[in-house]
Amino acid sequence: MIGKIELLEAIAGKNRGLLANENDKLAIMALVAQLEDRNPTPRPTEATDLLEGNWRLLYTTSQELLGINNLPLFNLGQIYQCVRTQDTKIYNIAEVSGLPFLESIISVTATFIPVSERRVNVRFDRAISGLQRLFDYQNPDNLIKQIESGKKFLGIDFAITSREQKGWLDITYLDEDMRIGRGNEGSVFVLSKS
Repeated sequence: MIGKIELLEAIAGKNRGLLANENDKLAIMALVAQLEDRNPTPRPTEATDLLEGNWRLLYTTSQELLGINNLPLFNLGQIYQCVRTQDTKIYNIAEVSGLPFLESIISVTATFIPVSERRVNVRFDRAISGLQRLFDYQNPDNLIKQIESGKKFLGIDFAITSREQKGWLDITYLDEDMRIGRGNEGSVFVLSKS
């Protein structure tokens, strides 16, 4: 599709936004807006076959996510958002590398509820963080299987119970291998199906 290739070229080499300067960000946001105008899926929350699966983050403006890279001795690796439409669950998984044997995982699980043809409300349920070795981490599917089995992880593992959560995400573009979303804090997310 026209615009998709240009967007992929613009975000290539920007390390999910970590290496984007102000001019890069402006150009990328203009390309994002053009692609959103050509969204081939007008009712993305109903397109569960397209939403389902593991999505890898290509670019974001979320300082919360990009800030993980600022932890001393750690580098932000791949970030995944795994959507399970039947269970209305989202699994956010960030791989973090660092010193040998200290590779880590930061994961937050959430429940989503479609509230319009393109918006889902998101309620965060559980946060997990620890060493990949202790989690026997191999890939996102392996971790999700462990989470859903009820496993309690060594490291940080706690339920998120705040009733004041008001998170939402608008799915502004969706096709068979790309998804663009805009969150309630103004962040933009560009993901590819992995």
